[in-house]
Amino acid sequence: MYNLLISLGVGIAVALGIKLLGYSLWAGLIPGTLAFAFTFILLARRVAKRIQALMDSVQKEFATQATHQKEAQQKVERAVKTLEQGLVYDKWQLMVGPELHAQIGMLKYMVKDLDGAQAHFAKSGPRNYMAKAMEGALHYQRKNFTAMEASFEAAVKTGKKESVIWAAYAWCLLQNKDKDKALKVLARAVQTNPTDEKLKGSLTQLQNDKRLKMKPYEPTWWQFGLEAPPMPTMGGGGGGGRRVQFINRR
Repeated sequence: MYNLLISLGVGIAVALGIKLLGYSLWAGLIPGTLAFAFTFILLARRVAKRIQALMDSVQKEFATQATHQKEAQQKVERAVKTLEQGLVYDKWQLMVGPELHAQIGMLKYMVKDLDGAQAHFAKSGPRNYMAKAMEGALHYQRKNFTAMEASFEAAVKTGKKESVIWAAYAWCLLQNKDKDKALKVLARAVQTNPTDEKLKGSLTQLQNDKRLKMKPYEPTWWQFGLEAPPMPTMGGGGGGGRRVQFINRR
């Protein structure tokens, strides 16, 4: 917001300056508009560069996988503190605050800090579909099914190409014993994504009265924390456990 006001001020000052030189106000309109646009872009890029530096720092934090839950918690705490530094730009640039709150909410959600996650999700915007889907899963866990559906509807509106979001929505509805709604959600998903074989398979499973299998949506599905990932087999390699990772919105 501050960037917008500063840019408007610069544009108006240029337009009035040209008028003071003896020209008409209309003559200063185009230079004033150009000054406004140039200033706004310059200030926006400055904020974006600083936010990107914070994002890069968080990405480095999760470049290595945590070996145990305590380490994962520590990684998330450090990442959250890093992202919180960017909240100072909330009043400077539009959409910065909602996106940072969405990212923080997802990180807190994935380490089961549901109260903290819900507080940040409430301040996030609808553009981050993964955050809205996780908010829906959070409401499901708290048995607030009206809010759950509202969050998932927002998620599939902006993330309509993300099959795991549709599947998670249907899974939560099924757990709430609302198969009819789950079928309608998956039917909408297939209609929106007619070439997605995973969604077609999920819809067929429900139509044939079979259990909705979420394996096709792994490992992203595990980030919702609604089902536990399989434990590694004896003598096998790694792969068990839910890796906490930073999610970027496309």
